[in-house]
Amino acid sequence: MSDTQNTMEQHQFSAEVGQLLDLVVHSLYSDREIFLRELVANAADAMDKRRFEAQTESAVALPEGPTIHLVPNKEAKTLTISDDGLGMTREELVQNLGTIARSGTKAFGEKLSAAKPEDRPSLIGQFGVGFYSAFMVADRVDVVSRKAGTNDAFSWQSEGKGAYALGEAQRDQAGTDIVLHMKEDAEEFLDPMRVQSIIRKWADHISWPVVLHETKEDGTSEDKTVNEGTALWRRPKSEITPEQYTEFYRHVARAFDEPYATLHWHAEGMTEFTSLLYLPGARPMDFMEQSSRESRIHLHVKRMFITDEANLVPNWLRFVQGVVDTEDLPLNVSREMLQATPVLARIRKAVTRRVLNEIKNRAKEADQAFTTFWDNFGLVIKEGLWEDSEYRQEIAGFARFHSTHSDELTTLDDYISRMKPEQDAVYYLVGESLDALKASAQLEGFRARGLEVLLLSDAVDSFWPERLYSYQDKTFRSVAQAHGDLEKFAPEGELQGEPAEMDKLVPALKDALGEAVKDVRSTVRLTGSAVVMTSEGGPDLAMQRLMRRSGQTMPPMPPVLELNPRHPLIRALADRVAKGESVTEHARILLDLARVQEGESLPDPSGFARSLASLLAGKVES
Repeated sequence: MSDTQNTMEQHQFSAEVGQLLDLVVHSLYSDREIFLRELVANAADAMDKRRFEAQTESAVALPEGPTIHLVPNKEAKTLTISDDGLGMTREELVQNLGTIARSGTKAFGEKLSAAKPEDRPSLIGQFGVGFYSAFMVADRVDVVSRKAGTNDAFSWQSEGKGAYALGEAQRDQAGTDIVLHMKEDAEEFLDPMRVQSIIRKWADHISWPVVLHETKEDGTSEDKTVNEGTALWRRPKSEITPEQYTEFYRHVARAFDEPYATLHWHAEGMTEFTSLLYLPGARPMDFMEQSSRESRIHLHVKRMFITDEANLVPNWLRFVQGVVDTEDLPLNVSREMLQATPVLARIRKAVTRRVLNEIKNRAKEADQAFTTFWDNFGLVIKEGLWEDSEYRQEIAGFARFHSTHSDELTTLDDYISRMKPEQDAVYYLVGESLDALKASAQLEGFRARGLEVLLLSDAVDSFWPERLYSYQDKTFRSVAQAHGDLEKFAPEGELQGEPAEMDKLVPALKDALGEAVKDVRSTVRLTGSAVVMTSEGGPDLAMQRLMRRSGQTMPPMPPVLELNPRHPLIRALADRVAKGESVTEHARILLDLARVQEGESLPDPSGFARSLASLLAGKVES
């Protein structure tokens, strides 16, 4: 860059610059560091334009080793962004910088209409306001530009307050220099490490080298390339090694594991985009503690990072990592706030479909690798059974579940293939842990009749069965609310003990418990336990516990107390009632025993302990 001459002409901006610049500086961008992304993007556009023009005009050919050069100068409090791009004439400086919201790139786009698709450079700017983001951090901006193929350079200067100055300048080569005179509260952007981190975040994969000039404390200086410069996802798959795929996965996901699956494809048609996505091989340690349920797939437009908050897949696929890059996506003027456009909707749908198909195909292999993947992320995928009406049936087709059939995970199709001929429901039991579910008294009658039960211990399992409702025409039914179902099935073995006469015991217990229970009844669901607690006419017991833990207020919902008429304790109580003796104290203990079995907290633990101790003492003394 060379000094400008002294003669500068004063001009007024051709728009209501005061209001518009205030919008850019204070409202358009939520993060000040975006200014560097915008200016580097403009520089990359200028380089692409020059390369394009050189195809038909050799006089504008790029110099050897073209770069985008960044020079922070703490002493002068300036940051310079230089490029070897096409440059601008005096008239183009007026048009492109003297008029708010006029885009040289957009005008240049008209020139591309007759060009072949493979010859068209990837142009980033569309709205002509990205340049003005410089005023977020600078109280004065100087521009020196020389158009390729000419010998004349010109200077543009402004403090962003309604006017700019224009004059002749000198520049040894074609291209543009932008010098930002930094505000006092923006001097952090003169730190080379800060500049490098911004480039790595926002412009790591643009095709031109971004070179940072750093002056060290000993007075020496060095130039180093601070961007990767190669968009791996844009390269043919045949040219990429597995090691390169893994390296990029670890870079974009900030992970150390090997990816379980790599999905690299280019979509054409109504919407064109390139994706390089990964299914992780391990679950991040803090994955379930993350406050956000949104996807963090990186959205790029023409290789320039835009955001990782575009929600390119549903929440239940938020573990997917990678990049989606498109040239078709319209952006609003901030370039970080995406419009809700049909293009973005089509990209989301196509990406979701591709990821879902990959998981479905992997599930068909039914190997240990998929089991590990499901152990890592199945509890997240099952959220789709609850919240995603479009895909829940497909998810149900490959989902895996624990069941009473074996220690191996099962699919719903396999469960249905083992159902009894007269069985019309998929039975399930929800609880807080797999071990507790396996030991639940709720399962006794189902096991005795050879009826398989799904064992669901994830938090979302309390919700999705009701929302999914059915699969392959088989409805889902909680065993805790399956009263009457077991009578349709004969026990596969002889039940132990003769049933007690329950006609007097049931009403006696019901009178003793009063409003603490909704009902007391005899049941065939038990074979080894004396009592069990169930629900009727509302959420099952697991859902009630979840609602209480989440702080939701809910009306009292007394449980149903069910009795095993073959159990020695119940037979003894039936005999006691037949003799006219009271069972009031026993009734409370029975209800508390049922609560303990279900993992419920006792309303009066001390009272339960005293009553139980008293009964045990009486039995010992007798």
